[in-house]
Amino acid sequence: MPSFDIVSEVDKQEVRNAVDQVNKEVGTRFDFKGSDARVEQADYTLTVFADDEFKLDQVFDILTTKLAKRNVDVRSLDKGQVEKISGNKVKQLVTVKTGVESELAKKIIRLIKDSKLKVQGSIQGDTVRVSGAKRDTLQEAIQLVKKSVTDFPLQFQNFRD
Repeated sequence: MPSFDIVSEVDKQEVRNAVDQVNKEVGTRFDFKGSDARVEQADYTLTVFADDEFKLDQVFDILTTKLAKRNVDVRSLDKGQVEKISGNKVKQLVTVKTGVESELAKKIIRLIKDSKLKVQGSIQGDTVRVSGAKRDTLQEAIQLVKKSVTDFPLQFQNFRD
């Protein structure tokens, strides 16, 4: 039976390369001279450090630019609260979301069922598997999901006949 998987993945190496580029650019820019602005990475969690909130926003803008150039979808970034640390320095946690969350997976399955297409969706961990009798209906389901879910980056993999 033909099927495909709906996933949300981010290449960790590309994120690491973008973080390295951000730190290099912040180190060479004149407006950051003498400041403690940097980005640290631990797995899929990034921590942005800066002297004040204005510089924090600037570093985050540089980060999103570098990630976009490396084909990492910036919709997968989840900004946390700005925290004050020693003195007037601030930091912010930025999480890179991977995997289809259960709430979004349920929404996708409900969307597929309501469309009256002859396909079935099932949640398998952090992926959604969609299977159907015909290849054309699966491609219609892909188009439907692409058109309906625009706030979260999704990839369609494992298309099998």
